[in-house]
Amino acid sequence: MNQRHDNKTQTQNTKMKTAIIILSDPKGGEEALGRVFNTLAVAHEGLQTGDQVEVVFNGAGTRWPEELTKVSHPANTLYNAVRETVKGASCGCAAVFGATKGVEACELPLLKDKALAGTPGLSNLRTYLADGWRTLVF
Repeated sequence: MNQRHDNKTQTQNTKMKTAIIILSDPKGGEEALGRVFNTLAVAHEGLQTGDQVEVVFNGAGTRWPEELTKVSHPANTLYNAVRETVKGASCGCAAVFGATKGVEACELPLLKDKALAGTPGLSNLRTYLADGWRTLVF
């Protein structure tokens, strides 16, 4: 076997822990749609290979769940395919960006495991880094 094939086989067999953070704003047009679509595609690939995958919505990205759950949205089918990987949305970010009701309507947890003065709490992204997760930000 050639080296390239050996490396590809090894990569396909390696189980990873991947945290995917969505910061893009659905109000950002086609570029934002491309980001969220690629996020969901990476999550899907991870699921297919047996990786541990968690998707977290932060910042203006907390507006995405309400959009992605619409049957008419072009990424709805892919979102539903990886829904089990969605850990939730940052509570503090959802409050700032007016997305709390939308997140709650989608029945996603509002994450507040990181206390921060002046906020109801944020998702603790540092935990992924401290625990050795590969962390992607879209």
